[in-house]
Amino acid sequence: MRPDPIIAIGGENLIDSVQSTSPTGDVLCTDNLGGSPYNVAVALARQDVAAHYLTPISTDPFGQRLADHLTREGVIVAAPSSTAPTTRAIVSIENGMPHYRFQRDNTAERAVTTDLMDKVMPKTASHLHVGSLAFAGGADAEVWETAFHAAAQQGLTTSLDPNVRPSLVDDPDEFRARFRRLLSSATVVKLSDEDIGWIYPDLSIDHAMTRLREESQAALIALTKGPDGAELWTANGHVAQPNPKIDALVDTIGAGDTFMATLLAQLAARKQLSHGVIAGLEPAALSGLLKRCLHAACLNCAQSGCNPPTTAAIDGALAKETT
Repeated sequence: MRPDPIIAIGGENLIDSVQSTSPTGDVLCTDNLGGSPYNVAVALARQDVAAHYLTPISTDPFGQRLADHLTREGVIVAAPSSTAPTTRAIVSIENGMPHYRFQRDNTAERAVTTDLMDKVMPKTASHLHVGSLAFAGGADAEVWETAFHAAAQQGLTTSLDPNVRPSLVDDPDEFRARFRRLLSSATVVKLSDEDIGWIYPDLSIDHAMTRLREESQAALIALTKGPDGAELWTANGHVAQPNPKIDALVDTIGAGDTFMATLLAQLAARKQLSHGVIAGLEPAALSGLLKRCLHAACLNCAQSGCNPPTTAAIDGALAKETT
C-alpha cells in the first residue's frame, strides 16, 4: 500500500474585508479569512487530506485568527510566525462577483526565504501546491519559483494556479515569463478563463489553451469558466461540463480554490497522484473527477465567503443529483 499523500501548500494568507450593502442600504464589512493557497489548505483538510501550510503567518490579531483556524481544521502550520502585519484584501461584491484591492507591502506572508523553505517543507511530502500572489513579483516570487522547481526535481508532483490579480503584478511580462518557466515543473495546472485571457492577451481562449498545452509538460490542465462550468485535458482525453444547479448563489469567493483542492483530494484518494497515472486518465475518469470538482465549487458558492464543503457534503450533493 502506498502511504497517504502529504500535500504541502505555499502562497498567501490574508484577511478579506468584504464590503456589501444591506437591504436597507447600509454598508456592511465582514473580515473573512482567506488567500487562495490558504483556502486550498482548508479545503484539502475538509476532504481528509494531510495538508501542511508553508507560508509564515503574522502574530497580529488577524494572523492569530488565521493560524487558529488552520489548526482547528487539522492543517499543519509548518512555518514559524512573523511579527510583520497580515496582508489585507478589501473586497467589494458586484453582482455576486468579488473585486479586490490589496494592502500587501512588507507583510508576513511575503517573509519567505529559500532557507525557510528548506526547513519547513515536510520530508515526507509527496506533492507541492503553490499559486496566486506567491508569483506576483518581488523576492518572495523568486523564492516560491525556486521551491517549485526544486520539489519537481526531488520527485514530488506539483500543482500551479496563477489566480492572476493584475493590479498586484509588478511586471506583467516577467509574470508571464515566470508562468512559462513554472510550466516545465508542473504536474497539474489549473487556471480560469480570466487568467488565461490575461496571460495570453493576444489570443482567443481556445487558441490560448492550445498554446498552453503546447508549452506545458503538465499531466493535467484544468480551465474553470465561472458560470459556464469547466474543462479538463490530459494526453488521453478532454472533457467539458456545465455547473450543477445552485439553489442560491451567494458569492464566488473561493470557488476556484475549492475546485483546485477537490481535484487534488480526489487524485490523492484514488492513489492517482503521480504524473504517469494522471497523464493516462481517459475521458470517463476525467468526467467523474470534473463532476465532483464542480459540485464542490458550487456548494462553496451557496455560502458567503470561502467555506469549502467536506467530503460528506460533496458525496451528499452527488447522491442527491442521482436520485
